[in-house]
Amino acid sequence: MRTKLSIVALAVTLAACQPNTITSQNQESTESSSKVVKQVTENKSESERVNEWFAEKYEAQLQASPMMLTFLGRKEHYDKIDIMTEAEELRQLAIQKQTVDELKASFDYEKLNDEAKISYDIWIHQYEEAAEQQRYNKNGYIFTQMQGIQAFAAQFLINFHKVDEEIDMLAYVKRISGVSTAIADLLVRAQENAHLGVRPPRFAYEGVIEQAQALITGAPFELADVDSALWADSKRKVAKLLEEKKIDQAKADELLLQAKQALITDFLPTYQSLVAWFEKDIEHADKVATGVGKQANGEAYYNFRLKSSTTTTLTASEIHEIGLSEVARITKEMLTIKEKVGFEGDLQAFFDFVKTDQQFFYANTDEGRQGYISDTDKYLAQINKQLPNFFGILPKADLVVKRVEAFREQDGAAQHYFPGTPDGSRPGVYYAHLSDMSAMPKNEMEGIAYHEGNPGHHMQISIAQELTAIPQFRTQTNFTAYAEGWGLYAELLSKEMGGYQNDFSDFGRLVNEIWRAVRLVIDTGLHSKGWTEAQAVAYFKEKTPVSAEAITSEVRRYIVWPGQATAYKVGMLKILELRAHAEKELGAKFDIKGFHDTILGGGAVPLSILERRINSWINKNK
Repeated sequence: MRTKLSIVALAVTLAACQPNTITSQNQESTESSSKVVKQVTENKSESERVNEWFAEKYEAQLQASPMMLTFLGRKEHYDKIDIMTEAEELRQLAIQKQTVDELKASFDYEKLNDEAKISYDIWIHQYEEAAEQQRYNKNGYIFTQMQGIQAFAAQFLINFHKVDEEIDMLAYVKRISGVSTAIADLLVRAQENAHLGVRPPRFAYEGVIEQAQALITGAPFELADVDSALWADSKRKVAKLLEEKKIDQAKADELLLQAKQALITDFLPTYQSLVAWFEKDIEHADKVATGVGKQANGEAYYNFRLKSSTTTTLTASEIHEIGLSEVARITKEMLTIKEKVGFEGDLQAFFDFVKTDQQFFYANTDEGRQGYISDTDKYLAQINKQLPNFFGILPKADLVVKRVEAFREQDGAAQHYFPGTPDGSRPGVYYAHLSDMSAMPKNEMEGIAYHEGNPGHHMQISIAQELTAIPQFRTQTNFTAYAEGWGLYAELLSKEMGGYQNDFSDFGRLVNEIWRAVRLVIDTGLHSKGWTEAQAVAYFKEKTPVSAEAITSEVRRYIVWPGQATAYKVGMLKILELRAHAEKELGAKFDIKGFHDTILGGGAVPLSILERRINSWINKNK
């Protein structure tokens, strides 16, 4: 389970992966629900009973989150936006505690089968994490250049709110006003945090202002030849209804008028207020950016963020040392490739070569941008042919590669993935920031395609959503170390599958991997060792050939999103450790398909539970 703010985080994380929202307003009390549970037919097993209970409770959670329902392709509460107040979060947390109490009181854990025990443990884990997170509710940043709803709201309406009938467009108009309410509520929370001295750095303020201003620039907010993003989308959606003869011209004009009124009457003043407050308060934001360690309880907060992101008990110092070790190891592999291609000069000179030589870049034109997308499609098509040799379970959902929308595109920002719907009606999308092609080198794109697409995020999330043998809540659960660990493992696995035929592409794979190892050093450096943004950037530049724009974007991401970036390498290392253990224990009986299906066949889980699943699989195959 995640808080309402986690839905906003979908805009950047794996995106990712979809959060579990909390229970509905008409949730039954623990006592009355227990009576219902006891009335279940006696001849059902404990596992069958608990799975029915999970289905009931998760449906209640979904009904409390209109946005999550939309992500799943459902249209209940289609005219609403989630309530984003702190009071609502506290109310839902209390209801969630009731479900945990009921779960413990109503079911005998020892009578459950292995899969049902995992579901039981995850349900409790999610509550315990949410309860601990509430202790640090004033430590987090509400609006940043990475996670703020100021950009995500438009992305949600444009890409996820599907308009098939007139009623859907009416719901769209109401949601424009609903976004305004959510923004206003979240602004109150940001102001309260600022009053306590909790503010993101100046660059985050600038990002929020820029993104918010972009959404209220153009028609109908001003006389302009260019339409604003939501007005252009409103026109597209209404035009489609008209073209399909779902409405006539008079109704089309009426719908557009309603959309315009909602944008001007509700959306515009809310965004103007948001911009005005950030412009006024920016003078209090730090110009020299550092981590959360400076906060009153910053050390404890960061430790929680590490635990939440990695699902381990690793300390900041331990993660820092793992990062240093991995950076050293990968650097040696980079040197090997440098020698293999016959480059004369040291590694830094080789870095400069791959960062500047034009053979490694597409033209900074629309043709070059399309070339990036087309070649990514080719890489994915090639690797898709190999999937049946490495996996028994394959995804059914389609994948498309797209450029990030102009209103939220950032030079050098990381590519990311958004899941499709469980029924396949909306495909998964791999998004790439293509505004500056000098920050999108060819030699790195292959590995990123495998990470975001197949066999990475698209495969993992699509398979999870398509699972039917586990409760639905687990098909939508996200644990960053699991998901991002799998994505990074998928980059390496793709080499086994025939990827990276070019030495420079294999070097690009190592660039992507050392990038994730550097994160361990920098994230812990920023938040537990007092590093500044400048120190982090300098370390990044020394250890990788990543573009200056991408480095700046990445470091700023780590500053405003403490702990999240450590999940990738920690998760990958655990998967590699589990694979090595399985290969050693099973010897000739080791089956790569069976191993991968065990990893992916239970949905996202904490790393400790993943280890439990693999050990169980090993014992069964012995």
